[in-house]
Amino acid sequence: MNTSLPTLADIRNPVLTQALQHKLNNKTKPLGSLGRLETLALQLGEILDSESPVLDQPQMVVFAADHGLTARGISAFPSDVSWQMVENFLAGGAAVSVLARQHGIALTVVDCGVNHDFLAGLPQGQQRAGLLVQKVANGTADSSVQAAMTAAQCQQAMHNGQDVVKNLPGNALLLGEMGIGNTSSASLLLARLAGLDIEVCTGAGTGLDAPAVQRKTAVLREVLARHPNATAPLEVLAALGGFEIATMVGAVLQAAHERRVVVVDGFIASSAVLVAHALQPLVLQRCVFAHRSGERGHEFMLQYLGAQALLDLGLRLGEGSGAALAWPLLQSACAILRDMASFEAAGVSEKSTVVMPLTT
Repeated sequence: MNTSLPTLADIRNPVLTQALQHKLNNKTKPLGSLGRLETLALQLGEILDSESPVLDQPQMVVFAADHGLTARGISAFPSDVSWQMVENFLAGGAAVSVLARQHGIALTVVDCGVNHDFLAGLPQGQQRAGLLVQKVANGTADSSVQAAMTAAQCQQAMHNGQDVVKNLPGNALLLGEMGIGNTSSASLLLARLAGLDIEVCTGAGTGLDAPAVQRKTAVLREVLARHPNATAPLEVLAALGGFEIATMVGAVLQAAHERRVVVVDGFIASSAVLVAHALQPLVLQRCVFAHRSGERGHEFMLQYLGAQALLDLGLRLGEGSGAALAWPLLQSACAILRDMASFEAAGVSEKSTVVMPLTT
């Protein structure tokens, strides 16, 4: 599959990294006492190429699409829920809508391939606030029968994702998604790209009981057997993925190219990063993983990527809800770097270097 991908440079700058670490070490606190917040601050400084990073105009983008594989009964909800939830996002009633409002994050929903016309009844050319229509088709094909996407569709979805990011302000992209059946796509991508058995990658998704999870796993095993020759990252994405995941891959690569901070939500968003990483390993330098999902495969995905999530709240909603919840931690990390006083500036004595003699 031929596609032009954004190029990524190594963002590590030893001079900047040393300056950031020195700045953190000399804050008015015991060395390393802010734990992982210090690691996060260092990463954000490296991504944004600044000793005093500022997070500007954060953008939550929810990528939505339908999946043909739902015809095999792999979800507890019907596929109509995809478009109904998009309407809920646009009306401001979803969890991610509430959290984005709370934290001052702009929210955009991208129709990547939902089986619904969100512009029906509107005058030609009129758009809806908060919605971008970048529809490749009305849902993917049933991947247990044929590839979910053609190579051309996969390429178009990725280009759409790049274009979405190019036209967004700010320096931080928070990933969200919606698509009934997309935990199945994420499980399939993990199994094939990480070389894991599909059983360890498959969870309850929208709330399946144990027998239903077993049936879902059997269907996904069929899908993998149907596409044994899909091994290169883009072949795997086209055969097994969804339009929203492919669009997210393009968005992640573009955001990483522009040195935006990429805040990764849960299992499905991480599956897009998994594919992006297979294409451009340096993408992980720009990614902050918001939380470890309650969905079974996410722990294995994070392990494979060598990533540690900020939160572990048992979330498995998707939508970008975990990314929004983690956002204040990123703001705090930047504020510590910018605003917390040094020992010298505050006139506070540093730890004593006096060595007391041993007594006998």
